[in-house]
Amino acid sequence: MNEREDVPGPAAVRHARPEDLPRVVELVAEHAAYEKAAPPAPGLADRLARLLFGAEPPRLRCLVAALPDGTLAGYATCAPELSTWDGAEYLHMDCLYLTEASRGHGLGPLLTAAVQSEARALGLTEIQWQTPVWNDGAIRFYDRLGATSKEKRRYALPVDQA
Repeated sequence: MNEREDVPGPAAVRHARPEDLPRVVELVAEHAAYEKAAPPAPGLADRLARLLFGAEPPRLRCLVAALPDGTLAGYATCAPELSTWDGAEYLHMDCLYLTEASRGHGLGPLLTAAVQSEARALGLTEIQWQTPVWNDGAIRFYDRLGATSKEKRRYALPVDQA
């Protein structure tokens, strides 16, 4: 049996504030563990603070799902990026994560709608993201939203700073 706490009352989605960073870093670590990735490197809160609050406009945007008691149950991060093929900008949603107990209560659509609002505010007409091929729950969720997928592989290449 899957035990789930009910999410009491309406949740609010808002932009992260500096005082949210410790919890956001916890959620990022949970997200990394969920995706079977390495944990974030030490100093993540400082790096995120610079990206989220160090410049105007911010390079990275973070939206959080706050439960009625103020607990942060999830987050979505996004940043404008460019498509050479389209010759246009789009909003790249880097992460969308909800704690296990918070899934299935309508918070995912709220976070996604907030990311869409962010795209509209920036004058962008598309959001792009990726999810692991094994993440069936996320794939079903994105399909229900009406999103379409494109098959690609994601690569990472370290850059030597010498």
